[in-house]
Amino acid sequence: MCSAAEDFRVKFPLHSLVWENNYRDLEKDIRKHNIEEVDPRGRTPLHLAVSLGHLESVRVLLRHNAEVTKENAKGWTALQEAVSTGDPEMVQLVLQRRDYLKASTALAGVPELLCKIRESPDFYMEMKWEFTSWIPLVSRMCPSDVCRIWKSGANLRVDATLLGFENMTWIRGRRSYIFKGDDSCAELMEVNHDEEVVDTERFDISREIEDVTLHSMQPAVQEVAKRLTSPIVNTYLDTHNIAFERNKSGIWGWRSEKTEVVNGFEAKVFTVNNVNVVIRTRTEHLTDEEKARKKDERNILESLLGTVEQHFSAQGDLTLEYATATNPTAITPEEYFNPDFDLQDRDIGRPIELTIRTQKFKATLWMSEEHPLSLVNEVTPIIDLMARTSTHFARLKDFVTLKFPPGFPIKIEIPLFHVLNARITFGNVNKCATGEPIDSSTSTAATTPTQGEAASTGMSTATIRAPAY
Repeated sequence: MCSAAEDFRVKFPLHSLVWENNYRDLEKDIRKHNIEEVDPRGRTPLHLAVSLGHLESVRVLLRHNAEVTKENAKGWTALQEAVSTGDPEMVQLVLQRRDYLKASTALAGVPELLCKIRESPDFYMEMKWEFTSWIPLVSRMCPSDVCRIWKSGANLRVDATLLGFENMTWIRGRRSYIFKGDDSCAELMEVNHDEEVVDTERFDISREIEDVTLHSMQPAVQEVAKRLTSPIVNTYLDTHNIAFERNKSGIWGWRSEKTEVVNGFEAKVFTVNNVNVVIRTRTEHLTDEEKARKKDERNILESLLGTVEQHFSAQGDLTLEYATATNPTAITPEEYFNPDFDLQDRDIGRPIELTIRTQKFKATLWMSEEHPLSLVNEVTPIIDLMARTSTHFARLKDFVTLKFPPGFPIKIEIPLFHVLNARITFGNVNKCATGEPIDSSTSTAATTPTQGEAASTGMSTATIRAPAY
């Protein structure tokens, strides 16, 4: 046993110090080793320290810039694991570092994003968003929107009327987002046409980066409390087994690959298979009253979902003599660090209570090889910019980063949320409207500028908002 102990201390020196919460030696030795080394269970030293509830070790690791956004082998971040511990001080520490990293990284990426926008050709384009659902009643209530985009140099204007979607509720409003700037300075104007208010934010990028300090990212007590009394929810689009298949048309024996004309461009139609929406929810840190309340608050539409739901609860035998709150099945370090030892359903950390809901969707792509725009060079930077403030643009961003078949995706139909599909059509390229909205039944956008007027408006940096998790 002694040789085994020596073995894991040699192979995983930082992890072994974290296991013992030997934070003083951790401080001394941390620069000698890889702070992002992963142990046999898929945890970095920071993940291990958080799961074991070793606050002092967490402080040392964060002080030496351990990566807080990296996921462990089970797909959870350090912040999500911190919430699971139920320790407000642990959540505050990790959340503060996470928000600092997100803000500084986002600001540092603005000049590169501006450069990409500035170097691409000028254009006008419309993105028509149509939402559908397999639930008839919901489908009739689904909105649509025509998002209009003017691009001139490093200046950009985006008009939209659908602002977001939360808890099956549409957030509507007439907004224009005007971005302008250069490598060192940027300006964002948000025009609220309903209230006739213009919110302008100007800043020097280099100065803003300097102003983003760890101290400035101190989370409010209410924010920490909210996380500790809410489920840990992780929703993502699972595309690991994604496959693109050409659609066929015609009768049996005379079938051919399907093409359609979309907005004047011939497009090949592909079905995108093996796309899953996965919603993972953890509740082990909540009280029985909080769990009951959250269950009652579930939207009525969620009961109509055709999802596959799995429940996982406390692992292993929790009555072992040497068990602790963060090691409930008394796993020894020799067992934990031995990759050949089967822990079965045992693990460190608070016993997990996990619900996983999945639903399969098929997405559809219409790819045009004759379209004048480039997805990567011209459209993706704009989607990236809008994804910082828009949930449905964020979903689209996740999808367009996949490796598509050749051409431009002139039309995309993707699963957006668990009961909704979004159909996005790119149209009216360089056919700038100067007056009424294109479709008064689906858009109430304010009077749009001409291309000349748009050129005098703006570019680029979105307000930096840290995501929920």
